Amino acid sequence: VGFTDYFWFLLCGELPQPAQRRVLDATLVAIAEHGLVPSVQAARMTYAAAPEALQGAVSAGLLGCGSVILGAAESAGRLLADVVTRANGADPESAARAIVGDLRAAKKPVPGYGHPLHKGEDPRATRLFAVAAEAGLPDAHRRAAKQIEALLPELTGKPLVMNVSAAIPAVLLDAGFPVGALKGVPLLARTASLI
Repeated sequence: VGFTDYFWFLLCGELPQPAQRRVLDATLVAIAEHGLVPSVQAARMTYAAAPEALQGAVSAGLLGCGSVILGAAESAGRLLADVVTRANGADPESAARAIVGDLRAAKKPVPGYGHPLHKGEDPRATRLFAVAAEAGLPDAHRRAAKQIEALLPELTGKPLVMNVSAAIPAVLLDAGFPVGALKGVPLLARTASLI
């Protein structure tokens, strides 16, 4: 089997269906390289200090990942899973409105929305949604993600677009990926780029 298949197998205890493999592979590619963010800078600085210890540089980079860098996919995934659970098969608007309202009341950001560079659209999010649709996956979490995006201008006063950190969990959860392992996908992808 290929590496993506085996990763799914290790997490889920069974080999993925073709649609599941396709979406997981696309998410790994979408988030692998990310420029000079703090985690990459930590890896580069560590490697400069100890070029004989590549594992130390990669470890420093991974340890530099947190709730802002790479962790947003897990937070956004839990948000989307909550919307889908509360909607219980119905239109997700009221569930999304209530959950985003709770976040706003607590003065917390809405994870997976807004990006310093991608203002009108994050092309990675758009492509991941297209891959999931092409693969024929159900779309409950993608619909929840789009519903949140549609409500944000009204609820926040800002046109915050969905970024890749919301798209990754949306497509993975639609594929049946476990919510508790969502943070592992960006970490696995970033490991490759750090190396």
